[in-house]
Amino acid sequence: MLHLEFNSDSENEGIARIVTAAYIMKFDPDMEEMDDIKTAVSEAVTNCIVHAYHDPDGKISMDLSDQNGILRIEIKDQGIGIPDVKKAMEPMFTTKPEEERTGMGFSFMEAFMDQVEVISKQGEGTTVIMTKKIGDQDKLNG
Repeated sequence: MLHLEFNSDSENEGIARIVTAAYIMKFDPDMEEMDDIKTAVSEAVTNCIVHAYHDPDGKISMDLSDQNGILRIEIKDQGIGIPDVKKAMEPMFTTKPEEERTGMGFSFMEAFMDQVEVISKQGEGTTVIMTKKIGDQDKLNG
């Protein structure tokens, strides 16, 4: 498992993408898998940066692990939380229309990953857990 913790500064979204790319290289992913996973991570981290905190000093943690060819990514903040997770996951829903947010973050995560789970409690933060079967398993096992 790899654990990374960083401030909710927008520049750190790129670091999360790079660390994820380095971690999944052992699966020998194709370019589409690589891009999909990096985009999902980018959306999850950006959600934390934009919505969880009102300053760049909030903490975001990212845990990457794998078991039997299944990649698990957990991205967590201790921010304001999401009052209605189901509503927040609806396409086009955004709490920041004035910032021209599209409200497609969770939709992208769901499109690019096999499973997305969102756990949130107001005043305590949000955890996004994403999983994806990755790489050519025959090549990895042979």
